[in-house]
Amino acid sequence: MEFLEFKHDQAAADLVARVYDTPPLAYVHSYGCQQNVNDGERIKGVLTDIGYGLCDKPDDADLILFNTCAVREHAEQRVFGNVGALKALKEKKPQLLIGLCGCMANQKHIVDKLRKSYPYVDLVFGVDGIDTLPQLLCEKLAGRRRRVLMEPAQRPVIVENIPIRRESEFRAWLPIMYGCDNFCTYCIVPYVRGREKSRKSADILAEFRGLVAAGYKEITLLGQNVNSYGKGLEEQIDFADLLRLLCTVPGDYHIRFMTSHPKDASHKLIDTIAAQPKLCKHIHLPVQSGSDRILAQMNRHYTAAQYLELVEYARKTIPGVTFSSDIIVGFPNETEEDFAATLRLIEQVGYMQLFTFIYSKREGTKAALLPDEVTRAEKTDRMRRLLETQDAIAMKLVAAQVGRTVRVLVEGHGREEGTLTGRLDNNLTVEFAGAPELIGAYAHVRLTGARATVLLGEVCGQPQPQ
Repeated sequence: MEFLEFKHDQAAADLVARVYDTPPLAYVHSYGCQQNVNDGERIKGVLTDIGYGLCDKPDDADLILFNTCAVREHAEQRVFGNVGALKALKEKKPQLLIGLCGCMANQKHIVDKLRKSYPYVDLVFGVDGIDTLPQLLCEKLAGRRRRVLMEPAQRPVIVENIPIRRESEFRAWLPIMYGCDNFCTYCIVPYVRGREKSRKSADILAEFRGLVAAGYKEITLLGQNVNSYGKGLEEQIDFADLLRLLCTVPGDYHIRFMTSHPKDASHKLIDTIAAQPKLCKHIHLPVQSGSDRILAQMNRHYTAAQYLELVEYARKTIPGVTFSSDIIVGFPNETEEDFAATLRLIEQVGYMQLFTFIYSKREGTKAALLPDEVTRAEKTDRMRRLLETQDAIAMKLVAAQVGRTVRVLVEGHGREEGTLTGRLDNNLTVEFAGAPELIGAYAHVRLTGARATVLLGEVCGQPQPQ
């Protein structure tokens, strides 16, 4: 593993200033997960570092960059649709640069398709190429290459101190590791983001201190599998150790993290969450299926019983802990018995939230080679039944929150004029009347009712102890 420091590229900045009469504008749009959103923030930081401004509409841009997601087929289709829609704009503005980066760009068949069918795309680079963007733009702007399409590859390197333009002034994403070693049979992530690479704890701590000093109230630690943090580092540290280290930083903030793989979630981690007041008492723990047969075919390395034991230990150890999860419906040849096992597990755990997906075949994964005789209609019906089950569970859990007084981070405007929305420690949202000046601050809210799975409340005094 190689660790590098980002360096400002003055030559690129000078070239940008010479090519454009006025500072050029960049439109950057990120698809997919929180890691992609954070990558997009760093892309914006690199562009502003060499003289680009940022804009909110493609029509105003001199450079358009789509930071892509490859996890599901629908995401790829959206990207190609949006890239196709830019052809007319490129004809109208020949000097416009169009680029595609991120997870899709780390797949050879995608790059080949762009090369063949989208000749007006100027730049393509993968998830590990954000720091190289100034050099790629130089090659294009200087006319040395008509198109700069990087071949898919992962670099065994972590680049620190890449400039960043964060989208929020009070909520921040903080990557602690990149890539994944799990190779779940349905998942393309290890192939596009590479193997696991952990940042040094000192670098994470320095970035974390800076965020707290800047007034950030909620900091979410990111990784494809945060629980395996520390693997491959020279220092002896695991994820629970890192959490305890970060919680020593003084300040008024709280920490979330995602995503956790159940096979690496330990009792030590749960004990740490219980002991540290700054850690939110909510755990996102993707189970994917309640069927041991399907879990084995997914290469998940745990059983439903092992997953439930972890949940029960957390319930005994962390007062008021809540859970969310990911569920895949319709994995190849999922039987009705397999699906029934998933419903039973959902009822046993009692999730506050579920993120549900009908299985999406991804080229290059092992699951894509499996025969599948389950019809789309069967999969759609199972998804309907799953959502009905989860809605009943969630509404009951949400209703049980009414009457409490809680401290929430006010995140933005509510659906009705004059209302705000905030998030509880347990990841539920609440809407209440309040002044816009409260956005980005903490407020004490009494929970007075619920609308489906959204709580309703009113601003009041101190929160009751949980």
